[in-house]
Amino acid sequence: MFRISAVVAAVALATVTAAAPAWASGQVSVVHFDLAAHQQPENITLEPDGSADLTFNGARQVARVTRDGRITILAQLPGGVSGIVRTGDGTLYVNVNAGAQTGVYRLGHGAATLFAPLPAGFVNGLALDGRTLYATDSSAGQVWRIPLSTGKAAVWAQGGPLAKVSGFGSNGIKVHDGAVWVSNTDTGMLLRIPVRHDGSAGPIQTRATGLAGIDDFTFDGPVVLAAINSASRLAVIRPDGSHTIALTAADGLSNPTSIAVRGKSVYVASAAYRTQLDPNLLITRF
Repeated sequence: MFRISAVVAAVALATVTAAAPAWASGQVSVVHFDLAAHQQPENITLEPDGSADLTFNGARQVARVTRDGRITILAQLPGGVSGIVRTGDGTLYVNVNAGAQTGVYRLGHGAATLFAPLPAGFVNGLALDGRTLYATDSSAGQVWRIPLSTGKAAVWAQGGPLAKVSGFGSNGIKVHDGAVWVSNTDTGMLLRIPVRHDGSAGPIQTRATGLAGIDDFTFDGPVVLAAINSASRLAVIRPDGSHTIALTAADGLSNPTSIAVRGKSVYVASAAYRTQLDPNLLITRF
């Protein structure tokens, strides 16, 4: 059972005391971004010092937000930027949608280069499993597998529960406990795809339903924390598929897109795509 227990140290351009829900104690720290500059965070990964690396989709940028609230633009990309992961040596990989230049880009030493070209669909979530990347295409209902050793992408899983209905199919993605987990935004499902011994995809399993508007998510032990974009909520999904709402717009969420966990700290990025109000990074503690 999760409970917010304390305030995270100041991690903001502006730190506010939110109206805390009944199960919360203390403050919530919030970094507010510039909507006019299209600073709408789509995805997140964390640095060892707790800084957050974010993709600003509309601005076509990757930015770093430090513990004292400083924002540094790390890269300007040729198209909209979505998923992001960090390897152990500090290299960042990001998904970019840019027509013929669509694919996974590698950021290192101040430069961004196309690492793995992908067909122009809508490349969205990105996950890392050791030396292998997995990327979702929300338009084609696919999961791509990309070894870091070669950068050669191949479709790993597709269709069925991954397919879109009218907007976004396979979206968020994480690797956990021998499987690739994927959210389908259109159907409101959380899916699990076992990784077989030979690296191929096993049968797609539905692990939770009734999550309309689910975007990206993360694991905290066996529990999933999911961003419910359209409803501006954070859902806590238990191993049996049941789920409850932990945070809402009243707590500062504004179309949340992605979540990261470091120890007891939980980072929730909100892009304000629909609300057009206060894109932000909310940080609290469970």
